[in-house]
Amino acid sequence: MKIGIGLPNTIPGTPGRLLVDWARHAEKLGFSSLATIGRVAYPSYDTMATLAAAGAVTERIGLISNILLIPTHDPVMVAKAAASVDQITGGRFTMGIGVGTRDDDYHASGVPFEERGRRADAGLDIIHQAWAGRLVEGARKPVTPTPVAGVVPILVGGTSDAAIRRTIRWGVGWTAGGSAPEMVGPFAERVRAAWRESGREAAPRIVALSYFALGGAEADGAANLSDYYGDFGPHIAAAMPKNAGAINDTAKRFEDAGVDELMFDPTVSDAKQVDLLAEAIL
Repeated sequence: MKIGIGLPNTIPGTPGRLLVDWARHAEKLGFSSLATIGRVAYPSYDTMATLAAAGAVTERIGLISNILLIPTHDPVMVAKAAASVDQITGGRFTMGIGVGTRDDDYHASGVPFEERGRRADAGLDIIHQAWAGRLVEGARKPVTPTPVAGVVPILVGGTSDAAIRRTIRWGVGWTAGGSAPEMVGPFAERVRAAWRESGREAAPRIVALSYFALGGAEADGAANLSDYYGDFGPHIAAAMPKNAGAINDTAKRFEDAGVDELMFDPTVSDAKQVDLLAEAIL
């Protein structure tokens, strides 16, 4: 199982330059990928801008949006931004997408919350048309550069039947979000079964994440999780690994659940967390 690390793009007070330095150092230490977390109604750094910046100062490390709420964005602009990041980084970008569960992200975007599933399906169709060079939305010219591999690889998040359907139709795999390994394993098997039944070749890529706080940072990490997740934050904080032993135990449980790549997402924006995580697991 590969081990990636999240960028602290959602942690309040994070200096913008730290995101760039964090990316460069994570690649040097040998992490497999860098990942962002995406919301609209929160003072976080924009996912596409963050990953473009991270890609500009790195050469090998993968880049994942985990996840981008595509129904809250214009699909033509998503297609354009994703293809741009993909080209700028030499094809290292994987676009994790989902619909989310927080209505304030939709209120802030001016998009009806109850239409998110329909908009996701329609948006994915438009995005792929744009990547194929077709004329969309009345444009007289193609609207995006051509992605390195023809399309940007997509991971689909969510635990609904619709998420499985989108994974099979559009994805290279499924991203589990912040679910516990015991929940990830059974749903990942549902994804694999649907993948086989559909006739898709090879196997779907399965990605998951775990929050972490090391070196005595758990109190600050818990506070940041509570700010981001509200009432559910303390539950996530209680489960996150806080020492090297717990980091390795968490990784083993996700590996046993069939995860191909585990992203450890920081809960504090202290650059020492990159070194501490590397020392614990790499």
